[in-house]
Amino acid sequence: MGTQCIGRRFEFQALGQRQVVASFDGGRLTSDGGGLLLREVESKHGLIKGFAQCFTDHRDPDMIEHTVYDLLAQRVYGLALGYEDLSDHDQLRTDELLAALVGKEDLEGARRSRARDRGKALAGKSTLNRLELTPSVADASHRYKKIVADMERLGGVFTEFYIQAHPTRPDRIVLDLDATDDPIHGEQEGRFFHGYYGAYCYLPLYIFAGDSLLWAQLRSSDIDASAGAVAALLAVMGRLWEQWPGVEIVIRGDSGFCREEIMRLCEAWPGAHYVLGLAKNARLLDALKTEREQAQRQYEATGKASRVFGEFEYRTAKSWSRARRVVGKAEHLSKGANPRFVVTSFGRERYDARSLYEEQYCARGEMENRIKEQLASELARRLDLFADRTSAATMRANQLRLWFSSLAYTLIETLRREGLKGTEMEQAQCATIRTRLLKIGARVAVSVRRVVVSLASGCPYQDIFARVFDAFRVPSLQGLMGSPPGLEPA
Repeated sequence: MGTQCIGRRFEFQALGQRQVVASFDGGRLTSDGGGLLLREVESKHGLIKGFAQCFTDHRDPDMIEHTVYDLLAQRVYGLALGYEDLSDHDQLRTDELLAALVGKEDLEGARRSRARDRGKALAGKSTLNRLELTPSVADASHRYKKIVADMERLGGVFTEFYIQAHPTRPDRIVLDLDATDDPIHGEQEGRFFHGYYGAYCYLPLYIFAGDSLLWAQLRSSDIDASAGAVAALLAVMGRLWEQWPGVEIVIRGDSGFCREEIMRLCEAWPGAHYVLGLAKNARLLDALKTEREQAQRQYEATGKASRVFGEFEYRTAKSWSRARRVVGKAEHLSKGANPRFVVTSFGRERYDARSLYEEQYCARGEMENRIKEQLASELARRLDLFADRTSAATMRANQLRLWFSSLAYTLIETLRREGLKGTEMEQAQCATIRTRLLKIGARVAVSVRRVVVSLASGCPYQDIFARVFDAFRVPSLQGLMGSPPGLEPA
């Protein structure tokens, strides 16, 4: 028997002579009214739909109440709206607004086949969990887990989304590589201790182009930071060149990706270049000695931070196959010297030392902000889309969770790129977009002909909300062309 609501009344501090009372009797209310914008993004671009096509469903069609698209949409919208755990969905499955986002026509779950499910339009945590836990060998003979993910296709789906978002050929594409820690706290497959991060963790590999995510690969942490990067670059660069033959591609990363294999790949690829951090050593510091001394003198004379740039040809004793151009930044701060080095395939005629370092290499810092938006770390908890919820037992399941988070990020990033351009929120982080535009209180009224969502009148971002709506609204006829049907206007 379900828990009965006791209708508790809460008496708060009085407001002058007036009592302030509250109770959970408001009826069909939601805190996620702005989520309707995400459905418009999906209706226009079909991101979740494209993701769902990478799964094979071996379930009996006559027994299915939630399609693969329904399950993925519920999971991804939930992440985008701030619901990080599967257990959240045992309550969310009764939310008519989330059911509307998913595309359920029976928003109240009145026509569910089993009596215990009636009143709950959406799937519970156990059904959603089967998306992640189905093994690769599953087929129709398996009892419960029958939805098989094509991991190879899913790995390349974010590059396809990037191509879809750029209908015209870009002048150049800068691919930023980075690896970061994803702490784990159980006995998951692939569990290793990482000395640098001082914790048991995974070490996912990301590739971004600007704010757009092109690659998200879960890896164990007992590896070099660059492990698998060449294979990932071949997949991404190959698809980009297939779409835009000859487009210039620049590979950028910190010293963890300064490896012979990556540099050699770029040098052999027509139109490709690299700008990579280079870990300092005694030879590099000696080659930059004159510039370091000059920077120190400037600091001592002015008391202000100083930078002097130099460059030279450099080759390691064993690991590099050839000499390469290295740019050194001799910086002196109040805390002392702070030299840095980058190696590049760009010649002096393209970029001088200062512009190469300050304009080309340092811009990668913005990409690290995008990772913080997706990955929930202690330092960036407010910014996340819960990519760290990798608590499943297997690497396969946790890779799928990483992709779900990546898809939620892509959905919000698309909203930001197309809907918020030219507004005060065009550079807003995902958490800010969620708080200001998605987490809007609303009353939901469901009738035979209409779904009326009455958004909170006091929302201070109504003008921006309207701009986003106008940017993504598609004609109702679009539903006949394969996209999820839109809500009928009130």
